[in-house]
Amino acid sequence: MIEFIFSVRPDQGDPTGFDLGDMLCVGDSGEETSSGKSPDQGMMIYISVAQLLAELSSFFEAPGVKALRYTGVDTSFGLTFRRKARKSISVAGAGGIFTEADEVDLAESALRAAEEFSAAHVSQLPANDAAYQDYQAALAQFRRIVSQRTRN
Repeated sequence: MIEFIFSVRPDQGDPTGFDLGDMLCVGDSGEETSSGKSPDQGMMIYISVAQLLAELSSFFEAPGVKALRYTGVDTSFGLTFRRKARKSISVAGAGGIFTEADEVDLAESALRAAEEFSAAHVSQLPANDAAYQDYQAALAQFRRIVSQRTRN
């Protein structure tokens, strides 16, 4: 089991692609979050989520690649995704592995969180904001990848 939650920090004024936010990733054996850390691990959330989707897309499309080390934008927060047997992927943070998930479950969970974040927050960005455009492109690509995974 794995669940992603992306959030924007409050009181930053009008939304821009550079707003700070946090990631929370919950698994069977724990969680990894950027929130509440010292030093601060908040990140440019719109760009970071788009980057996560793009990197996961590349990872899923390259079955020979055994690991993906993701780090958010302007933060030290990161996750490591490592392929295991039978399309299982372990997910680790600074504290070690906190879950293993089937590739399809991981992809669907990331997609669901990205779509929810898009509806709640990305939609508030100006359409000409580069982060908005990058997010929409990464989300469209990731949808295609997830669709291919669920059809096979």
